[in-house]
Amino acid sequence: MRKAHCESTQGCGNGWRPRLLSTVERGILDLHFANVINPLKEFLSVEHVELIANWSGCPSPIQPAACPRGGQSGKYRSITGLCNNRNNPLWGAANSALARWLPAEYEDGESQPKGWNKGGRNRGFQLPLVREISKKFMQSSESPILKDEAYSQMLVDWGQYIDHDISFTPQSTSRAAFWSGQDCLSICENVNPCYPIEIPPQESLLKNKSCLPFFRSSPVCFSAKPGTPRDDLQQMFQRQQMNSVTSFLDASTVYGHSMALQRNLRNLSSSQGLLAVNQRFVDAGKRAYLPFAGNNPSACLQEHRSVEGNDRVECFIAGDSRVNEVVPLTALHTLWVREHNRVAVALNRLNPHWSAETTYQETRKVVGALHQIVTMRDYIPKVIGKQAFRQYLGPYEGYNESADPSVANVFATAAFRFGHATIPAMLQRLNNTFQEHELFPSLELHQTFFSPWRIVKQGGIDVVLRGLLARPAMKVTQDHLMNQELTERLMVLTVQGTLDLAAINLQRGRDHALPGYNEWRSFCGLGVVQNVGELGEVVGDAHLAAAIMEMYGHAGNIDVWLGGLVEKALPDARTGPLFACLIGKQMKMLREGDRFWWENPGVFTHKQREELAKHSLSRVICDNTGLERVTLDAFQLGVYPQDFVPCNSVPTLSLETWREDQS
Repeated sequence: MRKAHCESTQGCGNGWRPRLLSTVERGILDLHFANVINPLKEFLSVEHVELIANWSGCPSPIQPAACPRGGQSGKYRSITGLCNNRNNPLWGAANSALARWLPAEYEDGESQPKGWNKGGRNRGFQLPLVREISKKFMQSSESPILKDEAYSQMLVDWGQYIDHDISFTPQSTSRAAFWSGQDCLSICENVNPCYPIEIPPQESLLKNKSCLPFFRSSPVCFSAKPGTPRDDLQQMFQRQQMNSVTSFLDASTVYGHSMALQRNLRNLSSSQGLLAVNQRFVDAGKRAYLPFAGNNPSACLQEHRSVEGNDRVECFIAGDSRVNEVVPLTALHTLWVREHNRVAVALNRLNPHWSAETTYQETRKVVGALHQIVTMRDYIPKVIGKQAFRQYLGPYEGYNESADPSVANVFATAAFRFGHATIPAMLQRLNNTFQEHELFPSLELHQTFFSPWRIVKQGGIDVVLRGLLARPAMKVTQDHLMNQELTERLMVLTVQGTLDLAAINLQRGRDHALPGYNEWRSFCGLGVVQNVGELGEVVGDAHLAAAIMEMYGHAGNIDVWLGGLVEKALPDARTGPLFACLIGKQMKMLREGDRFWWENPGVFTHKQREELAKHSLSRVICDNTGLERVTLDAFQLGVYPQDFVPCNSVPTLSLETWREDQS
């Protein structure tokens, strides 16, 4: 068998990762899964299938004979997540399969989503069109949108930022139907990798089009041990989806998930272990912006169509490729690059004998720990509620090498997408007294898509962060599950026209063969719903329950994302019991299954852990922006000025405990 290349100057040791696939190889992979392996599987052995995979340019990940021990491998996590668990090196690693907590449910048992074949029925009913579900349930009322009385907009945007730290399922890079070669953007047929979102007939007549484009997620490479019994191959032949980033809460949003990307993000000429920053623009004359991506001119939107040369603001590059999606996300990425460089300079002053590599790795450890603390201590309890936090996570009990930290398919594809319902239609931009900015007023959400120029040329990240701190999150109600900025005006750079995020979420769940809402309630030990009355009890709205049942025909057909979204929220939580369960279970696995979790003895000293626990997102904002007053808890909604404190009164960590004694 041909081995995967190693992207490391040190061979296939701590820096090993599978070779990234080219666009052509991804297309071939989709092809051999959909049209080659599946029809022939009953005649093939595992060895034959692996050989076909190798010929296609997609060798399955090859685990090292043994993970390194001692030295750097005991101090610093690999950039790819490989060998975090030394007995199961691929657990949580980039470019590995999303975990299946329940078996996949494909229409043909192997790769076709439910509803792939026209006229197909599930439990006696055809599945409703996802666009029809979106139009029916996302905005069912003209009543005013309610504001969250407890939490700030930062809670919403941190959720998106941290989601990008732990999961990213790439779409097929082939843009054409495999057999016909037709562009997926121009056809409305289910032909791999095209899985278009059908528009209901009445709306289709109004819009003069019958579908919205949708590309299936890329499958992972086939992987099985030689000699695997044929009876055990059924699930292995099933299409599985990939997580292309590390599952760990490791600040991969800052540092990347591959050796190549990590190199591109670093300032390799620095002796202080710094990250690269923008060489053309600075914020307020002194603070850094993210560097621009290569291959300019980039596809990001510009202030004027005719902007050329030095006036252009290109797409930024960061540890995650989605950095430019919306302005608040870009602001958070920028904040953490600044924090890395601030900490690196301080550590270098304390330990001038450290090499640039040591300073970089030690800073990466600190920044990764802060991501874990802010997320697990300050964010998750607010989302799922304190009671669910105690039930599903409880106190930290140390590293558990039997816990698989790989992100679950249902978490990435459904449960953690609850946050889409909390995204507001407006981005509030505020001045230094936390009022509407005189020069840079608030923006409709669609005006913030792929527009880094709005940060560089319209007040930097300060005006954005003030809005995240001082304006309330949108409160999810069953009358307003998602605003029209996302269902009617969503855009991506690779597709002309607008898309529907709610329909995309539902279609993605079917693409990934997620079991239905009832199966997941059973998985979590919650009662399944059999009829309108029982669903009404869970939802808290008899009319909504009746409408859902009428649309789906059978409770067992309800898509898990919609079912979880409409549940009554738990006390002091922003999710219902199903999503609280799935998020809680996932976070426990991420915490217990991470050998480098900040609380695990040996990762930091006791005094270092005490110092890290003093830090907060508010402190990071104080240290890296022009804001002089903040709320002590960035996620707690405060009223300016009474709830905002001077930055000099916000606790901070002392890096003195990182000083090495050279005597």
